[in-house]
Amino acid sequence: MREYMKLRMKGDSVRMRLARGEVAKLLAAGRVEDCTRFGPARTLTYRVKSDSAVNQPVAAFDGTVIEIRIPVRTLQEWCTNDDAITLSGVQREGGIELSIAVEKDFACLKPRAGEDESDNLPHPLAGNPGRGC
Repeated sequence: MREYMKLRMKGDSVRMRLARGEVAKLLAAGRVEDCTRFGPARTLTYRVKSDSAVNQPVAAFDGTVIEIRIPVRTLQEWCTNDDAITLSGVQREGGIELSIAVEKDFACLKPRAGEDESDNLPHPLAGNPGRGC
């Protein structure tokens, strides 16, 4: 199954959103990833993985891969707790503060053409019409 994680970057922040199946795969395999292809030989890969060597969320970029590593125990608790939506942290390095977030993805309240949200969590405001994503 191909993953469809969502990657969002804005300023000094990186956020990845995972559907239910991706959260389950992350728990079982300790890693989930997707990629964006910019042609036959240029790909940006982005992944989330568990890592026993870290004690808080950590992000890295090597020119082709964006990787967020999460402490194993933290990741296990997040994956198995339906009420836990966001894992977040701040990475400080060289005077830069990078905001890191991994979130469970909700379905939008208003369907959008061409978007399959069948594996997303139900939106908590689904019973409150008039609100957006």
